[in-house]
Amino acid sequence: MIILTKGYLAFVLHAHLPYVRHPENESHLEERWLFEAISETYIPLINAFESLINENIEFKVTMSITPTLISMLSDPLLQSRYIKYLESLIELCGKEVVRTMNQPEFHHLAEMYRSKYINDLYTFRDKYSCNMINAFKALRQAGKMEIIACAATHGFLPLMSTTPEAIRAQVKTGVQMYELFFGSKPRGIWLPECGYTPLVEGVLKENGIEYIITESHGILYANPRPVFGTYAPIVTNNGIVAFARDIESSRQVWSSTEGYPGDFDYREFYRDIGFDLDYEYIKDYISPDGKRIHTGIKYFRITGKTENKLPYNPEWAKNKADMHAFNFIVNRERQIEYINEITGRSPIIVCPYDAELFGHWWYEGPYWLYSLYKRIHLAQDTFRLVTPGEYIDENPVMQVSTPCASSWGHMGYNEVWLNPSNDWIYKQLIKSAERMIELANENRYSEGLKKEALNQAARELLLAQSSDWAFIMRAGTMVDYAVNRTKEHIKRFTRLYHDIKEDNIDEAWLKDIQEKDNLFPAIDYLSYISA
Repeated sequence: MIILTKGYLAFVLHAHLPYVRHPENESHLEERWLFEAISETYIPLINAFESLINENIEFKVTMSITPTLISMLSDPLLQSRYIKYLESLIELCGKEVVRTMNQPEFHHLAEMYRSKYINDLYTFRDKYSCNMINAFKALRQAGKMEIIACAATHGFLPLMSTTPEAIRAQVKTGVQMYELFFGSKPRGIWLPECGYTPLVEGVLKENGIEYIITESHGILYANPRPVFGTYAPIVTNNGIVAFARDIESSRQVWSSTEGYPGDFDYREFYRDIGFDLDYEYIKDYISPDGKRIHTGIKYFRITGKTENKLPYNPEWAKNKADMHAFNFIVNRERQIEYINEITGRSPIIVCPYDAELFGHWWYEGPYWLYSLYKRIHLAQDTFRLVTPGEYIDENPVMQVSTPCASSWGHMGYNEVWLNPSNDWIYKQLIKSAERMIELANENRYSEGLKKEALNQAARELLLAQSSDWAFIMRAGTMVDYAVNRTKEHIKRFTRLYHDIKEDNIDEAWLKDIQEKDNLFPAIDYLSYISA
């Protein structure tokens, strides 16, 4: 039954991490990106959603889970290493409970963290058998979550325009991974970095994709101009529905200066005991090379623009999250009522965010979502929560228009991924893509070892194309790692190219890199064949 409403609200969370897996190194620092995200974002979000279900609170959320993240969450090696990560943190929290015994402003926080990580271990190991994908599948089965796909390694598709076959391989491999793990075809896809170019549409249609999410100006400057702006999706001539990010609601949540996450009562991200405490005390819980890193144990609140941070108070933060949830709802009610009145139709407000904002960067974010959904269910009837797929089913008539090229990066186009800090990579990436297309066209019916080498060449190219490496180079953090990853994957691809061309494949070396880069079990190098 369709319930009449003044408007719709759609939350879209984009869960993504670059593929980081180093079996050759027992404690590789960058693998902590995954472990931190599981404890600080994915488990807290799952807990929030499950609490809503247990309280019979109706809610809807859309979530993209990228193929690289799926691969890591389902990898036995990384699962076992995450357990060791938790066990080390639980041990550190135990020490902190003792150390802060005479510091009441910190002692209760140490106990809070110890309880949290013990519960994380139970949730991960015992409840979900070490695979958090099971938790997301359960939410989908319960009808609360629509899961959408993403390109294979989050490659920035607009900068692959010179080799459309590379765009096809990114999309096709990503859809294959979705089907492998979720048992059905995805209706929607998250274009990496919301990077839209008209070239993607044919590939999306080939793979049965119905809709995408774009940056606001991608719709505002579409051709012809949409009558309802960003408050209604458009459909392209290829039949791809495009939803636009809402500017107003995004700023309220995303901005650390204008939005909720910067509130002084919330937990300060950058003050961590990994930097604050005596080296001899903390050395066993930071990087093996002695580099101080975040442990996840943080005792201070934002306080203000000052070095003299005040102790974190979870109850104050929780109350502030409740206030901000109420404020968000009031603003959406006013926004929707106004648009409904002037347009005579029910608008949809699309709110896409990086999932890792909730919990990792904004510690209170998962609770804010819980409070928000609960208040929407119990105390308002102006708008209704939907997924993009549900909206399309209920509102099949929409304007035909073509989005303009766009992304949600700085300045709205390609600058983040193509600038003096990272432009050197594209000569290598384009040449490698051309070579991969050449290999696919020349070896259409390969079997055995050659087929394995061709598939591994496709993996290495996809990994080199990850938008994360160019982003990190521009951001200026962990640059050496991003540079080395790009060079290493290009180096492996290039050796495979020559070995295949010369029919001289080193089986032992191939097996070694297959073990290191073991994602995409259903990959098919034939995705690169020219149309």
